Amino acid sequence: MATKIRLQRRGRKDYPYYQIVIADSRAPRDGKFIEKVGSYNPNTNPATIVLNFDRALYWMQVGAQPTDTVRNILSGEGVLMMKHLLGGVKKGAFTEADAETKFQAWKDQKEKALETEKGKNAEKAAADAKARLEAEKAVNKAKAEAVAQKKAEAAAAKAEEEAAPAEEAPATEETPAESAE
Repeated sequence: MATKIRLQRRGRKDYPYYQIVIADSRAPRDGKFIEKVGSYNPNTNPATIVLNFDRALYWMQVGAQPTDTVRNILSGEGVLMMKHLLGGVKKGAFTEADAETKFQAWKDQKEKALETEKGKNAEKAAADAKARLEAEKAVNKAKAEAVAQKKAEAAAAKAEEEAAPAEEAPATEETPAESAE
């Protein structure tokens, strides 16, 4: 029986979520599987991967063939690196302790790179939020100036209307006084 390490689709329409499973190569994508070894969520940034490292390594050592996407996931998580190092231990190239230190150094470097990427994403999000806030402030300021100008024009028009009847009022008072004489 040929086994494959493949993705099994879950989630709703336009929002996929995958399980990483061990399945017979003849089984359909979302069909029967032997064991679930992890999950992969491409909807987050960076993608969220939960993996049972030991079981994935075991299945790789017994000959399970990963699909292309799963190979990339396993490579990123270090399963392929550990398989390679354990192959070197079997051949006697170095000891198991050396393999463990090399793997730990590789893993630390990978985590540092991931933290740097998360930091860049956070900085970019903060910069975008600041830019949106500044743009909103500029729009609000322009609206406030337009409203103030409109109010000033309305106040000037009202002052003119009040001033015009005030000038006409003394003239109308004089006319009845003249007719009374």
